[in-house]
Amino acid sequence: MDNDSASSRTTLAGVISCLSDYDPDALPVQDAQTIIRQFIAPVSAVEKVAIRSALDRVLAADIVSPINVPAHDNSAMDGYALHGTDLKADQDLQLKVLGTAYAGRAFDGKVGSGECVRIMTGAVMPDDCDTVIPQEFTRDESESGVTVPAGSVRAGDNRRLKGEDLAQGTPALRKGKILRPADLGLLASLGIAEVPVHRRLRVAFFSTGDELRSIGETLDEGCVYDSNRYTLYGMLTRLGCDIVDMGVVKDNPVSLENAFRTACENADAIITSGGVSVGAADYTKQMMAQLGDVTFWKIGMRPGRPMAFGRISSRGKDAFLFGLPGNPVAVMVTFYFFARQALLYMMGASEDQTPMTVPVRSKAAIRKRPGRTEFQRGILSVGEDGVREVRITGSQGSGVLRSMSEANCMVVLEHDRAEVKAGDMVNVILFDGLI
Repeated sequence: MDNDSASSRTTLAGVISCLSDYDPDALPVQDAQTIIRQFIAPVSAVEKVAIRSALDRVLAADIVSPINVPAHDNSAMDGYALHGTDLKADQDLQLKVLGTAYAGRAFDGKVGSGECVRIMTGAVMPDDCDTVIPQEFTRDESESGVTVPAGSVRAGDNRRLKGEDLAQGTPALRKGKILRPADLGLLASLGIAEVPVHRRLRVAFFSTGDELRSIGETLDEGCVYDSNRYTLYGMLTRLGCDIVDMGVVKDNPVSLENAFRTACENADAIITSGGVSVGAADYTKQMMAQLGDVTFWKIGMRPGRPMAFGRISSRGKDAFLFGLPGNPVAVMVTFYFFARQALLYMMGASEDQTPMTVPVRSKAAIRKRPGRTEFQRGILSVGEDGVREVRITGSQGSGVLRSMSEANCMVVLEHDRAEVKAGDMVNVILFDGLI
């Protein structure tokens, strides 16, 4: 991590010591998330960008409104602006029409009792008028007069007050907010052309394994194409990271050390896939441990049980490390439920980035044993009775990437939950906006 980052000097051992019943060989999902959040630190560097370039960036300071929005009391409807005190609950009101107020061109004149002004949506309210009667509620309209039926409107109706949306000097957007399309429109409505944002997070990633081949290479017997490189590329791109794709690194000490050092010296975070499971080549684990403060976990979850996490150093530079499993689905699950939230926090996002769960009905029974969290790929639909229901995609093996492509949600079966019966409620996380 470079010098402009708010790098934490907290040790993993120090963070872990605060967690009761810590067991690296049986760590619950929630405990792993807690340790990661307490150990990492956000980058501190800030830059100013034009609002057209600010989409999905993280705001680095509060944006204070320089103006009132709206700037004046104005009409919420097309109709007639009048004095609320003229209204009678049991009596029609005949009013003289003095003129017209348009959006961007106010009525210039006084409006007395028994008088009104025809007004368009967004037009500034005439002096002393505090109520608008919608045009469709009136009768006997003419150039010179109009009738307001008894009880059709109350004093103060259909008027938008000055500063009602935003008062001058109050925060319009808070530091740590991820800027979405509506936020860009809000900034433009305030006349703000540039905003301070945290610099983009730089993330290096690579896959490990002698059996991996890149697209375009000959697929020898016993070898497989490296799909993780492309799913990680897609997930990191969606987060808005600057990415360093280091491809495939062979299982040998020299190659691995060079890869880790290069990644560490050029990125804020490193994500690897493979080399952290039981029975994997020891070189990856050895190199992680050699270069920094790293712990290896067996998380109580399926898929994605093995994982490494920590911080490594090289030539005075630090980077946070996420060592993910090698199986394609396990890579995606561990990324979404551990690395993604951590990376967003590193970006400076203050909002809770925990994926939102939605309760739905299970269409069929789902096998599950207590003692681990399971993330099963699901297809969410609407049943014949109009109630949302979910079914799993079939085989839930951690190497079956096709099932991840077919799914539109993830079924989350919590740590203590047992078998699910058909008709039981389960929590799902929608892929829309996540994958």
